[in-house]
Amino acid sequence: FSNLKAADTIKVLGPLGNGFPTDSKSTILIGGGIGIPPMLEVAKQLEGEKIIVLGFRDSDTFLAEELESYGNVYIASEDGSIGTKGNVLDAIRENDLNAKRILACGPTPMLRAIKKYAKEKGIECFLSLEEKMACGIGACLACTCKSSDIDSHSKVRNKRVCTEGPVFNALEVEL
Repeated sequence: FSNLKAADTIKVLGPLGNGFPTDSKSTILIGGGIGIPPMLEVAKQLEGEKIIVLGFRDSDTFLAEELESYGNVYIASEDGSIGTKGNVLDAIRENDLNAKRILACGPTPMLRAIKKYAKEKGIECFLSLEEKMACGIGACLACTCKSSDIDSHSKVRNKRVCTEGPVFNALEVEL
């Protein structure tokens, strides 16, 4: 890239993988840390009622204002400096938030807790997993995650995040 000049062309392979469902259904969008930026684009595309829950470490609430134009925003901060003290699930419980579906992106411990919460409440849930990807086409298997069913490619309980994800129904993956 350092040798490219203005108007040079490059070949790109993409888009890869899949995204969140965007049909009309009441939805809680949950973003934590670096999982917040993808939720802005999802909020723009999503039809129906949107409740947005964002998790931050402190009062640096990047993108919160931008997301407010797409739905009601609730904030959780680990240090309690803004919104609910705690995590995104604490904010959901404190504000008695409900919807037919959850879409979430963020760190694995957060996704694990959201998956458990959604299962307990009987809420449809989709998770965007964050994995390092080497090849981007499913050949190297560097981005695999454990799955509830056997993968047709590798013949083991794996899903490739680059090709079969990064968004999965929460019931398809083990975190």
